[in-house]
Amino acid sequence: VPGPCDPEDLLDGVIFGAKYLGSTQLVSERNPPTRVRMAQAQEAVDRIKAPEGESQPMTEVDLFVSTQRIKVLTADTQEAMMDHSLQTISYIADIGSLVVLMARRRLPRCSEGAEEKRLYKMICHVFHSTDAQIIAQAIGQAFGVAYQRFLEANSIDPRELSPRQYSRALEDQEQHNAELTHFSRQENCKDVCIQKQKGEILGIAVVESGWGSILPTVVIANLMHGGPAERSGVLSIGDRLMSVNGTSLVGLPLATCQSIIRELKHQTEVTLNIVHCPPVTTAVIRRPDSKYQLGFCVENGVICSLMRGGIAERGGIRVGHRIIEINGQSVVATPHEKIIQLLTQAVSEVHIKTMPASTYRLLTGQEQPVFL
Repeated sequence: VPGPCDPEDLLDGVIFGAKYLGSTQLVSERNPPTRVRMAQAQEAVDRIKAPEGESQPMTEVDLFVSTQRIKVLTADTQEAMMDHSLQTISYIADIGSLVVLMARRRLPRCSEGAEEKRLYKMICHVFHSTDAQIIAQAIGQAFGVAYQRFLEANSIDPRELSPRQYSRALEDQEQHNAELTHFSRQENCKDVCIQKQKGEILGIAVVESGWGSILPTVVIANLMHGGPAERSGVLSIGDRLMSVNGTSLVGLPLATCQSIIRELKHQTEVTLNIVHCPPVTTAVIRRPDSKYQLGFCVENGVICSLMRGGIAERGGIRVGHRIIEINGQSVVATPHEKIIQLLTQAVSEVHIKTMPASTYRLLTGQEQPVFL
C-alpha cells in the first residue's frame, strides 16, 4: 500500500511529533464532496487560530497512527488526550503546516422525512507540524493497509471482490449472539438465592467462559445430582456467574473463582448473581458466495482463531467454542477434514451450533467434573 510508512509498522503504530492547537465541532452530512470537506477543514482552522498579533496556544503532543486507532498523547507524560477508532475518521486535511483531523460523533435525533439529509456532528482537531503532509498521508495509508489486511485475512482477492461488494455483505450480516447486548438486558441478569446445609458443597462445576468471551468470567458446566444448586431449580448449565455473595468473579482466574466458591461450604445461604446463557448458541452467517471467506480457523472442531469484524464474528462465531452442528448436520463425531469441507462448501445462510469447548468435554465425559 503506497504511503510514507512501512505497512508493517502501521500494524503496531507509528508516532509523529506535533503541536496541538485545539478542537472545534461542526455539523455535516455524512459524505459531502471533497471541496466541502476542505472548506470545513479551513473553517475549523479559522475558528481555532489566534487572531493576528496574538500568540497561538500550543501543546506538544505525539500523534499515534495505526491501522486500529489514532491517539493524541501528551509529549511528556504520554497520557491519552484523545483516542479515535480509525473507522470514525472521516477526513484528513493538510493545509500548509497544519493537519486537520475530522472524526464522526454520535448522530443527533432527526425529524421524520429528513432521513436523506441526516447530519453528523464532526469533532475537528487541528495540529501544527513541519511534517503535516506526511502525517496526512500516513493516516490515509493506515486505511489502505487496514483494508488490505482485512482482505488477506479472509483470503479474498481484491480483483475478484470489490470493496463495495464486501461492504454490502457486511451490512447484510445481522449481529447474532452479541454478548454485551445480552448482558445489558435486565431480564437476563438476576440474583438467585440458594439454601443449603452447613458443610454442604454448592454442587456446581465451573469452567472459564473462553478466551473469545467479551466479558470473562466462569460458566456453570455441570450440576451435581441432588446437590443444593440442582435442588434450587434456578440454575442451568451455561449460566455465567458474575458474583458470589457480592464478590465479583469477572476477570478472575479460574482457580481463584473456584477457591471463592469452595469457601461457601460453611454458609447456609448463598446469593449468586448470574446471567442466563444457553449452553448451545447458534451462529447465523450470511455468505452470498464461496469467494466470501468465513474468516475463522477450526482445529478438530474447535474454533481457534477469528477475523475481527468479518461476517463470522458478526454472525456470532466465538473463539474457544466447539462446533456441534452445521446446517442441521451433527459434526460431533466428524473428522476434521470433513468439517472443513462442510464449512468451505456452505453458502447462503449458514447455521452453526456451538458451545464452549470446556463445557462440551465435560458433558461428553471426556473430562470428569470437579464439583464445588
